[in-house]
Amino acid sequence: MAVINQPNSQIKLTNVSLVRMKKGKKRFEIACYQNKVQDWRSKVEKDLDEVLQIPQVFINVSKGQVANNDDLQAAFNTTNQDAIIQEILNKGEIQLNEKERNANLQQKQNEFLTIISTKCINPRSKKRYPPSMIEKALNELKFHLNPTKTTKTQALDAIKLLVEKQIIPIARAQMKIRILLTKKGYQKTYEEEIKPKIDHLDELENNGKQYEIVGIIDPINYKALVDLLEGKDLKNEGSIEVLDMSATRD
Repeated sequence: MAVINQPNSQIKLTNVSLVRMKKGKKRFEIACYQNKVQDWRSKVEKDLDEVLQIPQVFINVSKGQVANNDDLQAAFNTTNQDAIIQEILNKGEIQLNEKERNANLQQKQNEFLTIISTKCINPRSKKRYPPSMIEKALNELKFHLNPTKTTKTQALDAIKLLVEKQIIPIARAQMKIRILLTKKGYQKTYEEEIKPKIDHLDELENNGKQYEIVGIIDPINYKALVDLLEGKDLKNEGSIEVLDMSATRD
């Protein structure tokens, strides 16, 4: 809770989010309602009164230090409070309170564990691990989420570590697919465009009329293969079918 000290009264602010901007050697702050800053930036909220707890620019909100006109003029080349508030609101740094930080961290942690859970399986049972088991294994490996780095990048790093250390039997989940190609489609695309996207080739057969290719791919390559086979250059020359969503390479 932030407290604004005024000459004749004391205003208590609850659920406050501060937005801060440094201009020159001075720091300016505004007091906003939680979650409203993002609504303003995404243009969901267009009413300033719904965003601001106090329509005033401060040097320090918690101490109740209001920015004077000389400071505003020197930093923003204007004393127009609305214009300055909007600049801080649009470009300033959001200062999260502890509750918001914890909620954001928990959301990132859940997202992080879910990514790993959906991309990996137990190679013996072919089933995915629940996020709670992934978290326990990572704790044993002393791998912890860094809130300042991207969740997806860290999830991929964590997967590499889990597969390497095998605290639990784990492998990247891959897709087993079947591709059918005409002779023309095969000659046009297989060597340069399809083969590099297949991690492990199980079968490659030609019955004289068409080629049948069965293999294991990384899921990230599936869309590229679909786009290739459904594109105008290969119209009616090939098709793709998923045989197993949780395959592993032996």
